[in-house]
Amino acid sequence: MPEGIFARLSGRKYNGNDKNLSEDMIEYNATKVWRFGLGKSEPGVRGGNVAENKKEYGKTVEEQLSILKTGAAEIIPEAELAAKLERSLSEGKPLVVKLGLDPTAPDVHLGHTVPLQKLRQFQDLGHQAVIVIGDFTGRIGDPTGKSETRKPMTPEELLRNAKTYQEQVFKILDPAKTRMTFNSSWLGKLTFAEVIKLAAATTVARMLERDDFAKRYAAGMPIGVHEFFYPLMQGYDSVALRADVELGGTDQTFNLLMGRTLQKEAGQEPQVALTLPLLEGLDGVQKMSKSLGNYIGVYESGREMFGKTMSLPDELMIRYFERVTKVPVAEIRRLEAGLREGTVHPRDLKMRLAREIVGIYHGEEEAERAQAEFIRMFQQKEAPDEMPVIEVGALKGPDGRLELVTLLVGSGLAPSRGEARRLIEQGGVRLREERVTDPQAIVSVNSGDVLQVGKRKFVRLTL
Repeated sequence: MPEGIFARLSGRKYNGNDKNLSEDMIEYNATKVWRFGLGKSEPGVRGGNVAENKKEYGKTVEEQLSILKTGAAEIIPEAELAAKLERSLSEGKPLVVKLGLDPTAPDVHLGHTVPLQKLRQFQDLGHQAVIVIGDFTGRIGDPTGKSETRKPMTPEELLRNAKTYQEQVFKILDPAKTRMTFNSSWLGKLTFAEVIKLAAATTVARMLERDDFAKRYAAGMPIGVHEFFYPLMQGYDSVALRADVELGGTDQTFNLLMGRTLQKEAGQEPQVALTLPLLEGLDGVQKMSKSLGNYIGVYESGREMFGKTMSLPDELMIRYFERVTKVPVAEIRRLEAGLREGTVHPRDLKMRLAREIVGIYHGEEEAERAQAEFIRMFQQKEAPDEMPVIEVGALKGPDGRLELVTLLVGSGLAPSRGEARRLIEQGGVRLREERVTDPQAIVSVNSGDVLQVGKRKFVRLTL
């Protein structure tokens, strides 16, 4: 394959059709990876000095490997990672460690943070973290795990979502050691002839080895030709950045290995693929997903995060400690042994887990407040100190009567009248601490009354 396809890393500016972008996002050059919202980085993606960092962290290759292997599902191949770490240390050059994020939704949940935590480990060992914002790949959408073709997103939607990622990922990553870039800055410059040559690096037969494509093909379900290009584009990102390591979930293995293939075609040393287990959601069965409602969002309040964590099945506690907290491995093993031997109570361990998670995203003080409020609400059966206040006057009917269903929808405790009726019938609604089960109920309220749905949703009513 001609080297020219891979060598073309020329910059661009967004044109007038790219709207609603802050000035610090508008201009960037592919040969200068931008620190998202922080100004320009130095040319290229390498920076720092591992030899100097070793003085601070004191980690040998073997010690680095031990840290990086912890919690990883697979390292392909592990021997190459060891060799890269050895060379990095001897030459004083950090490894370029890549993680791609497609901004197809504005919010990050804990499932997304598993590779971010591993990327932070690489940073702490002196290596260079590069976040690739997939503003180009996101227009197709990753077909991984999808049973049907995804609806394309517009560049405006993707960039609007991308703007929210900075604050969220920097709750985990060190901003001073992180560089962010947009893959449209190289993918958007490829000509059609170059795209055809890029596609020649693989075959349809290999694409159909992907589990999701294979299932759809066997079931006679459509597969868009453009979907075949997603792994090629993700792989080409690795060529553009000369990545040494790429991180991803176990469902990303095919895409990560495509990066190795394209780097070999470009005459580069292939990256190491480090995959991480997918995080089960709060149901303990399916992977964490916003669409399934089994998620803990990074942007959620400390109280909400704490309460959701406490609803986690006991058998997932240790896995969450390993994958989404900063608790040292030795400490996790001690807690695990205590749980097994009965010297650590599951409730106490889950509270520790909830504090750790809330502390990462909201600070230790908020974690303590969230725990105190949880104890007050669920162990002492008291309402929280702070809750939204709802004026009920506008919710009354022309006859002055107040339907409970209308009150639930109007106060934001139910998204629809149908859902409100379901909550009432299932016994999930309390007014003044009394359960109400009649979906046709007409209620009278006084200022200061508390309306509750489930275990965590409260509003205070006022006339």
